[in-house]
Amino acid sequence: MESPSQTPSYDYIIVGSGSAGCVLANRLSADPSIRVLLLEAGGKDNWIWMKIPVGYLFCIDNPRADWCFRTANEPGLNGRSLLYPRGRTLGGCSSINGMIYMRGQKRDYDEWAALTGDDSWNWDAVLPIFKGSEDNHRGSSEWHGVGGEWRVEAQRLSWDILDAFQAAAGETGIPPVEDFNKGNNFGCGKFDVNQRKGVRLSASTAFLKPVMKRPNLTVLTGAHVKRVLIGQGRAAGVEFLRGGALRQEYATAEVILAAGAVASPQLLQLSGVGPPGLLSGMGIPVVHALEGVGANLQDHLQMRMGFRVSNIRTLNERSQSLFNKALMGLEYLLFRSGPLSMAPSQMGAFAHSDASQQTPNLEYHVQPLSLEKFGEPLHPFPAFTASVCNLRPTSRGTVHIASPDFRQAPEIKPNYLATETDRRVAVEAIKLTRKIVAADALKPYRPEEFMPGPQAASDSELIQAAGDIGTTIFHPVGTCKMGDDVMAVVDSRLKVRGLRGLRVVDASIMPTITSGNTAAPVMMIAEKASQMILADRKAR
Repeated sequence: MESPSQTPSYDYIIVGSGSAGCVLANRLSADPSIRVLLLEAGGKDNWIWMKIPVGYLFCIDNPRADWCFRTANEPGLNGRSLLYPRGRTLGGCSSINGMIYMRGQKRDYDEWAALTGDDSWNWDAVLPIFKGSEDNHRGSSEWHGVGGEWRVEAQRLSWDILDAFQAAAGETGIPPVEDFNKGNNFGCGKFDVNQRKGVRLSASTAFLKPVMKRPNLTVLTGAHVKRVLIGQGRAAGVEFLRGGALRQEYATAEVILAAGAVASPQLLQLSGVGPPGLLSGMGIPVVHALEGVGANLQDHLQMRMGFRVSNIRTLNERSQSLFNKALMGLEYLLFRSGPLSMAPSQMGAFAHSDASQQTPNLEYHVQPLSLEKFGEPLHPFPAFTASVCNLRPTSRGTVHIASPDFRQAPEIKPNYLATETDRRVAVEAIKLTRKIVAADALKPYRPEEFMPGPQAASDSELIQAAGDIGTTIFHPVGTCKMGDDVMAVVDSRLKVRGLRGLRVVDASIMPTITSGNTAAPVMMIAEKASQMILADRKAR
């Protein structure tokens, strides 16, 4: 990784090497006349646990791979604060996430088009972009592409308890489905994953590593950006800390923030772009007033329901002895299969919380294991977890700087379960889960609910229980939303409103959260942004 020169030698500076930043660096530097600098605050992604799929257990809440953020104490979660993982390495969150390939629903993108007044964001327009970067195990079709960098594979293991859950869901009116990525999602089936032969595929591995030797691409790790340099209404470059020294680099064309839904609004605010009241209160001069910076935070809150079972195998009991762990390690070493190849969730389901929902508004992540909370050992008894989240929450939170010091974490307030609608959906989701688990297909295994437990029965008790068992599923979006209303931060071409030479390209630009896992949509956003950036460059 070469050190940059001290003269303005870049056309584009990209801040953040996550799912969006790696795609941007690849696509922009494909033109040898375009000089690109990619800055990453974390380190290289060469740790073994960033390659073995089950390694997310060791990466999350580990400063080697994670920013280790926490939320504020959440009233809707009965005063609890949550761990809020965000990738801090090449590949960003794609190096530590659940590897699930999920586009969302047609309605999501049609809604974006309606909210922005730009039909280029509708489903029919973005589907070819998804397909263009795909290399899907299903082959080329109306829905999928082959030959792209982003490999999509079937999982390499199965569990009888998950098959039983799928059958139970079918009895409850949620049919089996083979492919969640055709625009609706309704049904129950196994998730496809971003792996290559049982090894995690990150954005860094797929998009960045193959082009690192391009002479017009410079990648710096350990480069923590302090602020965007803005003068006369234009972003000129960035100031960042690397190797104990503050440095500045300048871009002749654009600065592109791809740091994610937490760090991008934080960086804008530190640069004097954001709500004037917040900035003034922190002693930061207001460079450009934009009330929406850091507002509109949305996330998927999952309720982790646990069920003890009998007469069937789960990962819980397999993980209790060193001998079994050794066997699992050997299976992975020889065949790249078995529990070490597992995504955090293997079985998924999309359902309706009530009959008024035109498309599924619930997503299940079902696992052949259980634990009290992340980071703790698996329970010693056989059990499975059925986590269910509201795909379209109406609660909105904020990400605001808590200090003018760029090294200090911002204050993250997701504001979970703040609306009556979200609380009602949570209650219905728990009831639906109980209905599925009570179906005939699971009866031979005598499931017994222990999270939250059958004592939570009335609606008020279920709301309390949702606050007790609810946790993030790591999908924050929306904090620099695109649109043309007073709270919009970027326009539909992802340019920061009222400033020149500055774009945001990551999950923060979503006006509404997608109906599913967010990694694939972020890559689509970056692909589309690359096309827009190159088109604008050509027009100039």
